[in-house]
This record gives sequence, C-alpha cells and structure tokens, in this order.
Amino acid sequence: MAQKPEERMTEPKMDAKALYREEIYTDRKVGTIRSLTPVKSDGSEDTSRKTVYVGEAQILTSVGALPITFEIEAKSLEEAVGNFAGVAKEAVERTVKDLQELRRQAASSIVVPQGGMGGLGPGGMGPGGLGPGGKIQMP
Repeated sequence: MAQKPEERMTEPKMDAKALYREEIYTDRKVGTIRSLTPVKSDGSEDTSRKTVYVGEAQILTSVGALPITFEIEAKSLEEAVGNFAGVAKEAVERTVKDLQELRRQAASSIVVPQGGMGGLGPGGMGPGGLGPGGKIQMP
C-alpha cells in the first residue's frame, strides 16, 4: 500500500548533539576553507569532538562554474591551508572522472519514443504524417 505524501514527510529536526560553529577563511583567489568547530547546544565548545575543515573550490565547465567541496584532514587551520592544494587537486580529478563517466553513460543510452518509431509500426505516423485514416487520434 502506497504511503500518503503527508506520511512520508518528516519534520526537520536539528540534532543538538551534532552542532558546529562555522567560520570561513579565504585567500580570495583559489578557494575557501570552512572551519567547523563542534559546540554543545548552549554554544560552548565541545572538546570531545574534533574540528572539521572543509575546502571549497570551483572548476570552469562549458555550462559555467561547478563548485567542488572536499574535507581536509588537519589538526589546525594552518595545516588545512597547507593541505588544501593536494586535496583540491584530488577532488577536481575525481569530479572530472565522474563527469566523463556521466557523459559516457548519457551517450550510450538510447531513447525510443513511447509510441514507437515514426512510420515504423504501431503508434507511428502513417503516410502524410497522420495516423490511419488521415485523422488525429487521441490516446
């Protein structure tokens, strides 16, 4: 039995035990590093969890800029800045590889219209571009 839409939707609820304070650092040239410091629900720092560093960069594609986001293993902001280039390069290479695979999959898929090929059988157009009898037929 199918669920009703209202039964599938859940109320968005934040996890008070997984909160982070976010700080953004950028050189305004290459990219951005987001420092996510774990905090308790009262806003005080949670020293039982480690700070997470997330790098952000962009690559230019034929359809515009594509944002790339990646986690940087580091114990400090200084270390995250030092690791940025290597991790960013890996993330860009992985993204380019994924895009090439998506292109390959899209190029290899064949789409056949639901009614069949035009003029080639059931559902196709007969001579003159109209169906049998020269009348427009409704499905």
